[in-house]
Amino acid sequence: MKISRDWLQTFFEQPLPDAAALADALTFHAFEVESIENVGLTKSHMDQVFDVKVTPNRGHDCLSHRGIAKEISAILNIPLAHDPLRMRLNLIPVATNLAISIQEPKLCSRYIAGMIRGVKVGPSPEWLRKHLEAVGQKSINNVVDATNFVMFNIGQPLHAFDAGQLTEKGGRYAIQVRLARVGEKMLALDDKEYGLSDSMMVIADAHSGAAIGVAGVKGGKPAGVNENTTDIIIESANFDGVSVRKTAAALKLRTDASVRFEQVISPELAAYGMHAVAGLIVKVAGGEIVGFVDEYPFRTHRVLNGIEVSIKEVNRVLGTNFGETDIIDVFTRLGLPFEKNDDAFIVTPPFERLDLLIPEDIIEEVGRIVGYDKISAVELPPFPKQPEVNPNFYAAEHEREDLISKGYSEVFTSVFADKGERVVTNKVDGVRPYLRTSLIPGLEDALLKNARNKDLLGLKEVKLFDIGTVWKSGKEVTMLATIGEKEKANERVLEPIAVNTYEHLPTSSTGNYQTFSKYPFIVRDIAMWVPAGTEADDVLKVIRENSGELLVRSEKFDEFRKNDKVSYAFRLLFQSFDRTLFDEDANARMENVNDAVKEKGWEVR
Repeated sequence: MKISRDWLQTFFEQPLPDAAALADALTFHAFEVESIENVGLTKSHMDQVFDVKVTPNRGHDCLSHRGIAKEISAILNIPLAHDPLRMRLNLIPVATNLAISIQEPKLCSRYIAGMIRGVKVGPSPEWLRKHLEAVGQKSINNVVDATNFVMFNIGQPLHAFDAGQLTEKGGRYAIQVRLARVGEKMLALDDKEYGLSDSMMVIADAHSGAAIGVAGVKGGKPAGVNENTTDIIIESANFDGVSVRKTAAALKLRTDASVRFEQVISPELAAYGMHAVAGLIVKVAGGEIVGFVDEYPFRTHRVLNGIEVSIKEVNRVLGTNFGETDIIDVFTRLGLPFEKNDDAFIVTPPFERLDLLIPEDIIEEVGRIVGYDKISAVELPPFPKQPEVNPNFYAAEHEREDLISKGYSEVFTSVFADKGERVVTNKVDGVRPYLRTSLIPGLEDALLKNARNKDLLGLKEVKLFDIGTVWKSGKEVTMLATIGEKEKANERVLEPIAVNTYEHLPTSSTGNYQTFSKYPFIVRDIAMWVPAGTEADDVLKVIRENSGELLVRSEKFDEFRKNDKVSYAFRLLFQSFDRTLFDEDANARMENVNDAVKEKGWEVR
């Protein structure tokens, strides 16, 4: 997420440190800052914008300037000048000319609608436009910009509808949150028409039945705000993250709003978003607030009794010796309400911190705010009992080492197959929708592919094995299969081997993996007579020195003696990592080799 330093500064009275110091603080205590970009807003002022990689577990509260400001406040111990999520709210008056109905409360846990009359849609003030442009947002108009500003400020997605384009009956507007109808379509604000399925949530004009928005993703064009709009209805809602993600993926329409709902946000945030945007719209576009309607079917508290964690447990998990004062300081800086109960704390997470569920979550907060670099390393205590060896793992390692010693190479083949007993629900593709019942088909395919490359691999014969699971006779079974160019495929159940200690467990001697080029290789052979007593390695050294950088493998494959001479034959492989080679490439290098051999007085056969 892009975070403006100027925007962050609005949360603090005390001047913030420079951009590099802020980036270090965030990276070492919260989230990685991938880059810092200088953005010129005017000739005389340059803003600095951070690209912050917010981790998935904090997407619900930190995809906003307020969230990042709260982190900086805690990390650097700089108090916030104001916190928009800690004010008392009262969404009054109640709008009597608005009605809200939610068809699926599990997919829409809260929907707040607010009405403002008499707005004047036009360009945004300079401060608002600069804040949005700094984080890569194009200014549209003062009403739409206000909804975007609040979303990037506190993390609550919002939307404004043109009330004049909705149907009014008996002096009332009615908005319905429902599932789309089969075959229903909607023209979105991007001027594209989208076909909807009955698994997607939409916002509809209840009187006309027309969809005016895809819930949590995109607003509809017919009810979009434009320069002729005078009355607006604002939406601040909470939609199910999984539903929004599936809808956005199906429509190939991922938006800033959908990203935030996908991460799951607290329904309590909707009220703060409505309060903030209504006040801002009146400030920048004028108008009068008519009132609000808050449909909140199931008001639930995520943590009823708080989370209990003791000082002893904090120090045990972190390997520290923190005292009560140290822990209280962290809770205070983070704004975590707590009560003291003997040597334990009862912590009540704020509504936006959906990631704080168990004592270990609270302990992690203590560790990261203090700084893991300030926690001394300590040795782990000895394990109280002899560790047990997994009999299946031991059996696999035993067979693996035995087969490798016999010249076999291990391969890992796909668990999916063209046919089988069990169909995969979330299949990778439509070609192989079953779980395999045997390792052999995959192993045979691997043999064909690898046999063509045995020269490159330096093998005289390709022999393969695979250890893996299959689904057969209604259960999952671990199998071992072998195959070779000169042997038929063989498969058997890998029976577990019980052992009591690690003393008999073989250790792998696998070397470092080196990548292969994706381009084809060219093979050239060369044979020559050399005087008896000439070592093959000495000849090979001359060949390698004159073959150039495209030589990737070279080895002797034949030798015989006649009188006072020895005949050596060598196989050379040429390959490039960035292009396909032609015969001319190999021929030119072989000419260099021939010339070098002749200079030594050796006779090329």
